[in-house]
Amino acid sequence: MPKEEAPLHQLQAYLPDGCLDDVLHYLHLHKVHLTITRERKTVLGDYRNSFADKNHRISVNGNLNKYAFLITLLHELAHLFTFERFGNRVQAHGQEWKNEYSKILAQFLLKKIFPGDIQKALYKTLQNPAASSCADTSLLRVLHQYDAKKEGVILIEKLPSGNLFAIKGGRVFRKEEKVRKRYKCTEVKTGKVYLFSPVYEVILINE
Repeated sequence: MPKEEAPLHQLQAYLPDGCLDDVLHYLHLHKVHLTITRERKTVLGDYRNSFADKNHRISVNGNLNKYAFLITLLHELAHLFTFERFGNRVQAHGQEWKNEYSKILAQFLLKKIFPGDIQKALYKTLQNPAASSCADTSLLRVLHQYDAKKEGVILIEKLPSGNLFAIKGGRVFRKEEKVRKRYKCTEVKTGKVYLFSPVYEVILINE
């Protein structure tokens, strides 16, 4: 099943200790319909504003570790707060959203919910939040340390240049040199060149 509504009393299983009451407060206050989805590669969460008889809707990937789940949920709640203040009159990730995200993130940082390394990365995020957690390489790198370990799965930046790797779906690539912030990788079958984020998870192929 791609989606399931999250029974709010079961949310603790997805969240770090010490934050459930605060999260429930926001969900109840703003009448949020929360769904937990299977893994989505290009997005960690999503927000849809209320309209007609529909409540605000937020979805978060259920495969995220507890800290990444909370951060993603706060990201989406910030969209809700921005919509309630400004409607659709502002950019999705403009300064108004950044202000709302920084405010709610700061509240949770004060509770010391996150481990020290994540806390440090999030303080940097407060200065200029990224439009997507997927775009915040430094934060993703730290959060990756708290993911459940998968055999044979590695971040591209950990691979030596020239190594082969596969991605979901089975396509095979060879890692090449770094170009600015991303790695150039050549698809073995077609010879086409693609750029990968350094914190993209791939499957190591032992040659």
